[in-house]
Amino acid sequence: MNIPCKLCEKRRARRHCPGTDGEICPQCCGSGRENTIACPSTCEYLKEARFHEQPQPVDESQIPNKDVRLSESFLRENEALVFALALALKRAMDTGDAVDFDAREALEAQIRTYRTLESGLIYETRPANPYAAAIQQGLQNAVDELRQGLAREQGMHTLRDATVLGVLVFLQRLEMQYNNGRRRGKAFRDFLGGYLPEPALSANASPISGVTL
Repeated sequence: MNIPCKLCEKRRARRHCPGTDGEICPQCCGSGRENTIACPSTCEYLKEARFHEQPQPVDESQIPNKDVRLSESFLRENEALVFALALALKRAMDTGDAVDFDAREALEAQIRTYRTLESGLIYETRPANPYAAAIQQGLQNAVDELRQGLAREQGMHTLRDATVLGVLVFLQRLEMQYNNGRRRGKAFRDFLGGYLPEPALSANASPISGVTL
């Protein structure tokens, strides 16, 4: 029995699409994937496309905040903070089912906020996009929890705003590298999910163990 594609209604449907909960043709799958179709990360055809998809090099002229220098030594010294904020970013994206462009908007807003702190002002940039705003809040909550934990364990605040800014800029560049440009794309989110397993903390372990900034 020939079943017509649910989307174009012309070509023969050859695969089930969990994003549309229907049968579609390969052509509509390819053109609509993460653009007009909200593809779940569990889709076998999306996973196959991810396997063949290579991160595109970021155009040097398009890189924002180039004045923030990110050396190998900076990333090594702040590895625990990078992990903590990347994990907070992943969790915030998972909670709201956000796409990569929501994360980009949230990181831009949070970086602008920390830029103003560097200048001695206190002004929080909040995105109008509710998904981006929720991600930004998740990032700020993670920073606040880290500061509180460090204060309890070390008796002082040792997490500098400039250090947080540098890590945020690193995550921003990582998002730009893995964002596949599709409107509903989650390639960056899937990258974080693959490389950031949830930590198995013991009952007495601190979520900020190893953070010595």
